[in-house]
Amino acid sequence: MCDDGKTILGVKPSLALAICAALALYALPALNSPASAASNDNNVEWAGLFHDQGPMFDNHVEPTSAQAVTLTLRTFKNDITSANIKYYDSADGAFHWVAMSWSSNDATGVYDYWKGTVPASASHKYYRFQINDGSATAWLNAAGTTSAEPSSGDFYILPGFTTPAWMKNGVMYQIFPDRFYNGSTANDVTNGQYTYAGCATEKHAWGTSVVSNVGGCNSAVFFGGDLAGIDQKLGYIKNTVGADIIYLNPIFHSPTNHKYDTEDYTTVDPAFGTNATLQTLSADIHSTSNGPRGYLILDGVFNHTGDTHAWFDRYNWWATNGAYESQSSTWYGYYNFQSWPGTYSTFFGVPSMPKLNYGATGSAVRNAIYAGSTSVVKTWLQAPYSIDGWRLDAAQYLDANGNNGSDTTNHQIMAELRTAVKSVNPNADVLGEFWGNAGPWTDTGDQWDGAMNYDGFAQPVSEWITGQDYSGNAASIPVSQFDSWLHGTRANYPTDVQQAMSNFLSSHDITRFGNRAGGDIWKTYLALFFQMTYVGTPTIYYGDEYGMQGGADPDNRRTFDWTLGSITNSAVALTQKLTTIRNAYPALRTGSFMTLLTDDTNKLYAYGRFDSTNRIAVALNNDTVAHAMTVPVGQMSVINGSHLTELISGTQYTVQNGTVTVTVNGHYGAILAQ
Repeated sequence: MCDDGKTILGVKPSLALAICAALALYALPALNSPASAASNDNNVEWAGLFHDQGPMFDNHVEPTSAQAVTLTLRTFKNDITSANIKYYDSADGAFHWVAMSWSSNDATGVYDYWKGTVPASASHKYYRFQINDGSATAWLNAAGTTSAEPSSGDFYILPGFTTPAWMKNGVMYQIFPDRFYNGSTANDVTNGQYTYAGCATEKHAWGTSVVSNVGGCNSAVFFGGDLAGIDQKLGYIKNTVGADIIYLNPIFHSPTNHKYDTEDYTTVDPAFGTNATLQTLSADIHSTSNGPRGYLILDGVFNHTGDTHAWFDRYNWWATNGAYESQSSTWYGYYNFQSWPGTYSTFFGVPSMPKLNYGATGSAVRNAIYAGSTSVVKTWLQAPYSIDGWRLDAAQYLDANGNNGSDTTNHQIMAELRTAVKSVNPNADVLGEFWGNAGPWTDTGDQWDGAMNYDGFAQPVSEWITGQDYSGNAASIPVSQFDSWLHGTRANYPTDVQQAMSNFLSSHDITRFGNRAGGDIWKTYLALFFQMTYVGTPTIYYGDEYGMQGGADPDNRRTFDWTLGSITNSAVALTQKLTTIRNAYPALRTGSFMTLLTDDTNKLYAYGRFDSTNRIAVALNNDTVAHAMTVPVGQMSVINGSHLTELISGTQYTVQNGTVTVTVNGHYGAILAQ
């Protein structure tokens, strides 16, 4: 222990005084390092520094409390004199230091690897690197390299926290059930079948307008898509598209087509089938007789119910008394009334969506939604349905007393909900909806496994490729800003959370990517290349695989065009090729990510995905014309004279001077694998 409180671990006592003295000069010399006596020009070469929590640089991304974590730092060969890990330990609220030692050179002889080990314990830790060359010091953490010590953006060590391997390694397909495929006309909603909130149901022909014939009644428009239709198209989803995870927008009983105003959490909506239909669909998704084993995620709308729910019963549809009908109702405390019955807390002022009041731990609402043995969350996770996870709608708003904020109660609810989910199936996924930095719900290791990646994927991809934000507003960014945006948002999350983030081009809440691309299918091609090779779970909103267009809600929920949903469609064929490539290379799923090239002038971007088995360079061209791209694959330790194969065309390239040059068509990509 030095006088200033810094702890030096793994060092002989006889050397401690010398090390502490060196620390006073802000540079801790490494021990037993052949690089220490090499070139010392008092300048840390930032371009040579690299670390992420990929398998080559972190031996336990998801450690147990008994596993020490050995970290590897890459530098230019003979560039530095010492390196240290500085980590914050939540157990004692203090920083600790670990001296790193030189370990080896890379295959090219251009780089050195330095290693250090953070000792095992159950506490959460956050680390950065101090890198020294004589009197010069640089700092590296997840946010990047700086000359001054950073105060945020560190890497994570969260013992005991894991995210589902199937989510990290899978491809997800999102379906708005009414608009995908009509598998049974027997359950179709007919014209005028019922009236809700002044709107009579309208049955529209498949492929026609999603806009209602009566103003303000778009939620009453039905096309007949159902669970049987999804079941009948599992071969298309699993084999043609190549997705093994299916996420369904809400399927529980509700008077609207979108089902975000739940009437009964225990019953599948009759327009979609029955509980038995869901049981069959879940079993068929899990089956391997129709393609790879699949997984099913349901949309959990737990922030609010519909006003037709028995707990509320605004229209007296139920024999029991709901909170709107009587202050003596069993469920009166489930909601927050400012002035009963007409003034109550809602989801952003929508009267048909009264907000649930979760109260304190052990409350009736908490027990009904997730904590009790017969709760909504646990029931559908258990046999015979055995769903594999929940996507949590409006997840940051669940709290007490009608609040619509991310308060302490919300995080407590999310932690309890996670415990409930994992108690039934430790391998189930908890996916939160959040449109910004979801770090507060993922960085503590006790709430979500991942989030809908609006901020770290959908928005930057749209702005770079289409020149519009995800709402269709003009917003164009150069590739250097795109790369910086991606880097910054990755730094918001632990690595295993990054790998489980839902990366989508479109969703049911934003305009279609195809619309923002102006119908240019080549921009969809380019987006698919990126989506299938970036960090996170590729999530295809039904129809995006062929470039479906659509404006703001409800136009983003058009019916699927089955004349285009075929391998004969070029975009669908490319999707299949890309999902096949992703499934074949773990490096594309859990490997390191390294930026290799940004060219604002020519709109070119290249990055590496690699592990100890494969080195993969992805080259993207966002220009309208073809460009020859010289990609510095040597940065991934690819040696001169070796060969890389472009996985779409099969063309082989030989590495010369640490680079390969590949011609990439406009709005297209290349994937070079070794």
